[in-house]
Amino acid sequence: MSLSANTQPLQFHPERQALFNELHTRPFPVLETPSHLVHWVLLPDPMQPGAEYQHLLQLCQRHAVLPPAADSSCYYQSFGGFELRWERHTEFSTYTLIGQQAAGAPFSQDLLALLPEHWLQSLPGQLISCNQLELLAAPDSEPSPDQMRAHFEGQRLISSRVGDGQARLWSAYRIHSDGCGRLLIHNRGLNPCQSGRLVRSLLEMATYRMMLLLALPQAKAIAPQIKAMEQQLGTAIQQINQIRDLADERRLLDELGRLAAAIEQLIATHNYRFSATRAYHELVSNRLAELREEECQGLQTFSEFLQRRLTPAWRTSEAAEQRLHDLARRVQRASELLRARIDLTIETQNQQLMQAMDKRGHLQLRLQQTVEGLSVAAISYYLVGLCKYLAESAKALGLIGSSALATGIAVPLCVGLVWYGTRRLKRSLHLHESKAPQP
Repeated sequence: MSLSANTQPLQFHPERQALFNELHTRPFPVLETPSHLVHWVLLPDPMQPGAEYQHLLQLCQRHAVLPPAADSSCYYQSFGGFELRWERHTEFSTYTLIGQQAAGAPFSQDLLALLPEHWLQSLPGQLISCNQLELLAAPDSEPSPDQMRAHFEGQRLISSRVGDGQARLWSAYRIHSDGCGRLLIHNRGLNPCQSGRLVRSLLEMATYRMMLLLALPQAKAIAPQIKAMEQQLGTAIQQINQIRDLADERRLLDELGRLAAAIEQLIATHNYRFSATRAYHELVSNRLAELREEECQGLQTFSEFLQRRLTPAWRTSEAAEQRLHDLARRVQRASELLRARIDLTIETQNQQLMQAMDKRGHLQLRLQQTVEGLSVAAISYYLVGLCKYLAESAKALGLIGSSALATGIAVPLCVGLVWYGTRRLKRSLHLHESKAPQP
């Protein structure tokens, strides 16, 4: 039963087809022996995203072949005398020319001569890697390193047997006079598919090796900055124990803030490169493991040579990345320690301020009580004065016999009345404040 023929077809994920076909993208070439390949890697110009496609389109129009789609990530096409394989990756693009090896010494054929010279010279981007690879039938007798050295301009050679002894690899891992590296494969029993897989692994290994090393100059360049920042942090930590007041704490916290900003800027600038280096190192290690090398007496294998030189470069980049992140964590801990100290200082100052306010409150209360006593005496004095006027008036009318006696009797009554009224007023005010809604 077909899923699409069902009356209610299943809802497919929109990326299902693309994800399924991902397994079949960038297949390895099927290579007959002998074959000659030239492989170069370009770092495209980010300011010209469409320049590479337009440049490739010019070559297709010149040779009247079917061009790639505008959104293609790979393109494989025969141009008659050669096959062109173009692949676009995240950071780089690769071009591979494949042709049949003509009679003659290895690396004597110039395969790039099949391309228009002006087209080659105007390739968009920066060349990061270029290698020639020869796939030849193995000679009847095993050649000596001295005999093979002539094909590599007298350079020291690296060699090993791979594929359970079905092929032998030769290289010097040097840039030769033609501007390219050289790889030579002596095929003893690999079929075209196995040869293609081996060639692809070697070319990928050469590409990833160069991409891995891109982080090394950056790691070396920022090493003095990291060292200076570490010294600056050490000085700042020592100054924490020498702080005398809040102004010193704020100055030191501002210094740590600027240092943290500088560290984060370095991390943001170089983090992608260091992360990519870690991924490329893993890819190179995987490709080396796929070779299943067997050592040839007296010569280094590809694994020994590359691991011995690539691992220190990768460790340098990894160490720079770890130092940056460790420095960021140390600055954060120092800042937290300083903030805790500042918070403690502020809390102590607040406690002292509260104690001072409490003392002032007691003084104000005592002053208020004194003022209240004086107020009672003053009001009572005026009331007694009024009572005296009333008593003298009553005496003049003959209502009482002594005005002084009446005034003396009025004094405690006036004082008690004023005191009671003041107390009642305070009580009503406190009651009103307790019933008022809290903000």
